[in-house]
Amino acid sequence: MQHLLSLYPFSAARIERLIRKGIELKAGSGKGRARKPLAGKSLAMLFEKPSTRTRLSFEVAMTQLGGHALFLAPEHLQIGRGEPVKDTARIFSGYVDAVMIRTFSHETLEEFAEYASVPVINGLSDLLHPCQVLADLMTIKECLGSVRKPVVAWIGDGNNMANSWINAAAKLGFELRLAVPKGYDPDEAILKRGQADRPGRITVVRDPLQAAKGANVVTTDTWVSMGMKKDPKRLKAFAKYTVDERLMKAAGPDAIFLHCLPAYRGMEVTEEVLEGPQSVVFQEAENRLHIQKSILLELVSRS
Repeated sequence: MQHLLSLYPFSAARIERLIRKGIELKAGSGKGRARKPLAGKSLAMLFEKPSTRTRLSFEVAMTQLGGHALFLAPEHLQIGRGEPVKDTARIFSGYVDAVMIRTFSHETLEEFAEYASVPVINGLSDLLHPCQVLADLMTIKECLGSVRKPVVAWIGDGNNMANSWINAAAKLGFELRLAVPKGYDPDEAILKRGQADRPGRITVVRDPLQAAKGANVVTTDTWVSMGMKKDPKRLKAFAKYTVDERLMKAAGPDAIFLHCLPAYRGMEVTEEVLEGPQSVVFQEAENRLHIQKSILLELVSRS
């Protein structure tokens, strides 16, 4: 059974195939094609964390592919009343063809996948966000032509997106510079593995300008992830990590800016950059839909 809990188990060729398929699906999305490859298939979507883009993209993706998506929150299920995850996984497997989970604990995903007999997709965990980084890579492919050659500068928190960028760089071989404050580094095990796979290609620095200089892609995320409080100590640590016009100028005029959204203007990114000519964040957001369709076809059609 093939799941998508992390991008790391996927080969570079498979990642590029997912991206190519996403681009093909995007090109054909407005042509009114009658083909419905997932007709009669159902996707259960279990949300412990709320979302705009994840819910919309997966629901619309299943509809466009001819299938059906069911939105489920813990309070609507026995899992919210203490039913073991392994029991819920086996129950779901008898009803649906795939499960997408957006959760806090990555261990919940791993346990669910262990007992499920249908594909399980990580819609986000506190450790990883593989669907988002695939959409980002698709956007890079569209804008820059390659996902193997760019220099990517990550500015900000060593969070689930930073971890996912490390996995992507480890597989595809592009240069990744992570500018993060001391004490907010990415997951140690993921970072060490990525650096072992790509010596000298994945680096952590403290100076955002050093990371951004000459980069093809500058990307960031909120400093205060869902469930976190706006801790003054955290905000102070990140005060010098705002992506502004100075950083984009260091990257160069042909660099693009990515952000998985929602964005907090004036914190991790300025209004001028987010709304500026180098920003492709809304193209990136739309690509969530098309890469989601690619993922579903890859996993559900083969299950």
